Amino acid sequence: MASQDEQQQQQDPRIPKISSAIRVIPNFPKPGIMFQDITTLLLDTKAFSDTIDLFVERYKGQNISVVAGIEARGFIFGPPIALAIGAKFVPLRKPNKLPGEVISEEYSLEYGKDKMEMHVGAVQAGERALIIDDLVATGGTLSAAIRLLERVGVHIVECACVIELSGLKVCGANLIPLLLPYQSQFV
Repeated sequence: MASQDEQQQQQDPRIPKISSAIRVIPNFPKPGIMFQDITTLLLDTKAFSDTIDLFVERYKGQNISVVAGIEARGFIFGPPIALAIGAKFVPLRKPNKLPGEVISEEYSLEYGKDKMEMHVGAVQAGERALIIDDLVATGGTLSAAIRLLERVGVHIVECACVIELSGLKVCGANLIPLLLPYQSQFV
């Protein structure tokens, strides 16, 4: 049975228009992958605006003080959402990209490990945060973002992504309001 959020998303006429604005590139970056290219969404001002509006409608009035965007495409969606809901934007970056003192969280990749960093003092214990990215595949990056922010005492309200691959529920039931579920990442 679909949740109330899923039912509302299915009924929202903006969703199919947003979905059609995202180009799918077969066999990129390697054979068998169907790459979800959001650059075409960014070229369509109406679809891009509708995407931001859907998130703002969901999060306005939820007392969120932090929108944390995951590098790099979370930097595209996060700042306009943060401005619209009256929150600060905190970039979560790859290693050695932020000057000054940082706190980091290591996470596993398919073939190795990586780290995510943010400035020390960017968030305070007790703040309420939304984590935003363009796409969730395995959930490793989102999980690292959650651990990083929770480690300094931040309460995660939700994780939000524009596209979900393969129907994953990474952060638990109803934690990720996804706009565009995508069924298969393989050709």
